[in-house]
Amino acid sequence: MTRKMGRSGDVSGSSRRDLFKAGAVLVAAAPTFPVAAAAQSLERADARAVERLARQGADPNRRILVKGGTIVSLDPQVGDFQQGDVLIQGKRIVAVAPNVEPSGAQIIDASNTIIIPGFVDAHRHSWEGQLRRINPNAPTLAAYSAATHQSFAKSYRPHDMYVGNLITALGCIDAGITCVIDNSHNARSALHSDEAIRALVDSGIRAVHASGAPQAGDWDHQWPQDLERLKKRYFASDDQLVTLRMFSGLDRDNWMLARRLGLRITTEFNGPRAAEVIEPFFVDKMVGPDNTFNHCGALPESTWQHIRDVGVSVNVCPRSDSQYGLGEGIPAFQRALDHNIKPGFSIDNETSYGTDMFTEMRVAFHIQRAIAANRKFNGDLNSPRPVSARSVLECATLSGAACAGLMSKIGTLTPGKEADIVLIRTNEINLYPSNNAIGTIVAAADSRNVDTVIVGGRVRKFRGKIIGLDWERFRRMVDDSRGYLFEQQGYKPDIFAEEFKLT
Repeated sequence: MTRKMGRSGDVSGSSRRDLFKAGAVLVAAAPTFPVAAAAQSLERADARAVERLARQGADPNRRILVKGGTIVSLDPQVGDFQQGDVLIQGKRIVAVAPNVEPSGAQIIDASNTIIIPGFVDAHRHSWEGQLRRINPNAPTLAAYSAATHQSFAKSYRPHDMYVGNLITALGCIDAGITCVIDNSHNARSALHSDEAIRALVDSGIRAVHASGAPQAGDWDHQWPQDLERLKKRYFASDDQLVTLRMFSGLDRDNWMLARRLGLRITTEFNGPRAAEVIEPFFVDKMVGPDNTFNHCGALPESTWQHIRDVGVSVNVCPRSDSQYGLGEGIPAFQRALDHNIKPGFSIDNETSYGTDMFTEMRVAFHIQRAIAANRKFNGDLNSPRPVSARSVLECATLSGAACAGLMSKIGTLTPGKEADIVLIRTNEINLYPSNNAIGTIVAAADSRNVDTVIVGGRVRKFRGKIIGLDWERFRRMVDDSRGYLFEQQGYKPDIFAEEFKLT
């Protein structure tokens, strides 16, 4: 099959220009897609609200009142409210209270919903969006790599980076994830990085683009020096929805470059060998609060003590650690808690499972409970206390914000913070009646219950629909990109396959 390529690697007839109107810019991060598709299935009043919300500009005086929902603020100074309001002005929360006067604000009726801070996914390889569930039974890290780095990754064009990141970002928004740390370890050229960033911007999500080197195949070897260009071109300000950091292994030169550029560093960190290699980094005071470590399985006690003492932020992957047998095969959730570290949660990737934070919370909750009960049953006098649902929700929100370096901006519903807010609808068959707000979120809700998503004061999903997404055009773009990657690698899809194999 012949495809005509544009100069940026887009496939004619299915490029982002077909999905989004031109003019999206990084600082504004405004949604630019048509409105009609999102409004068709809504009641008239909601359809009119969608139109108004989609036309929102960057006016710092624009006011939205989220009214009449059950509020879980996760800020002990603010408290929780059985029924209350959240007032947003511009991109910030200005009031959280039982009753707030509208004062000319556009009102979002939040009755029959629970209002929470947006979820934060502390670690996602977003570029792999086209490869969702291609390898559901993968038992090892090598099996994961066979379906990503060692195969399709090598054929990614810049356009495919755009498509993969867009799939992931829109999936995050749909599932109530308002912020994602995009571990982008497929920066095969400068343009690959550009297109990954553009997708995050166009989606309207809050994201930390953690740029990293490819793991296999030919590439331009422009990384890590290209980080300086990326920072100057796209990230002159930290006061924007998409920000930059480095994704790197334990490499002193890379880390020194990141510090020179003022960038935080994310590192995949797992097992005794990693602990051994990093010990001199601790001795030389090269590890600190600007480091984020993913996974953290099978680490010795001394390494956990170092992590705690220097303030490294940690995220655990309840599903991927068990899926791929990483470390001990059990998420390091309890190990982090044992050292007074409340870790963030991360989904890691979608090549084996789904995107939602609800499942991540439940897996972490029940594995921790199982470990605690097992240790107590076997006579461990120091067995841990069972974790609470609220503590798990804090990991999925506030602790994720710490991993993103954004605790001052997001993670709680606090006046002065930016408005990353999710409304969970409770009058649906799987949740009604809702007798406990925290239990409903952690133990029962799923992505279908995500009614409204607000990112930086902008409504991105409303009444269960992503605002303005042209689904047919989006699907054609995804199918074309996936078809190209499959063709380049000679992959014959088998939707019933027990394991991933290239022909």
